[in-house]
Amino acid sequence: IPLAKTIIHRARQCVSPTYVEPFIKSVPNSWRRDMHYLAAGLWAAHWRDDHSSASMSIGKACAVFDSARRKNMGQDDRTKTSSTEKRFVTLLDADSDQLPHRLRQMLALLKDQAIDFESLLQGLLKWNDEQKHTQNDWARDYYRNLYHETNVEQQNNMEISE
Repeated sequence: IPLAKTIIHRARQCVSPTYVEPFIKSVPNSWRRDMHYLAAGLWAAHWRDDHSSASMSIGKACAVFDSARRKNMGQDDRTKTSSTEKRFVTLLDADSDQLPHRLRQMLALLKDQAIDFESLLQGLLKWNDEQKHTQNDWARDYYRNLYHETNVEQQNNMEISE
């Protein structure tokens, strides 16, 4: 059994059909059904009582996580590609078989971030679009927020040194 099917099968076991089926009962497309179950399973695995902050898109959550990790690096290392960025790019490059596994790995990394699962599901439903709108949107969101976080930190450091 391919890994993607195993992960989706586990998601279906963890998430009661009574929670998911009402939303997809008239959806004949197996991809759409699988993505609903995947998102529900990821939500169930990721959900925490202490996620009181506003939920973020996957791209922004990755950028916030990456930015926080970069703060602990030396100045030269901050400009290099981080392991988080590499994982994020690998997620964006995932085909439909790799996607569930890569996404599960990324969300495990982001366990302390509040994720917008509605937005995540909408992106997953459009994952196989030839124009790669989801992947492009997530990438723009990541880099926009990563550079914003980095610029804010640099500006704060300049103000402190003045």
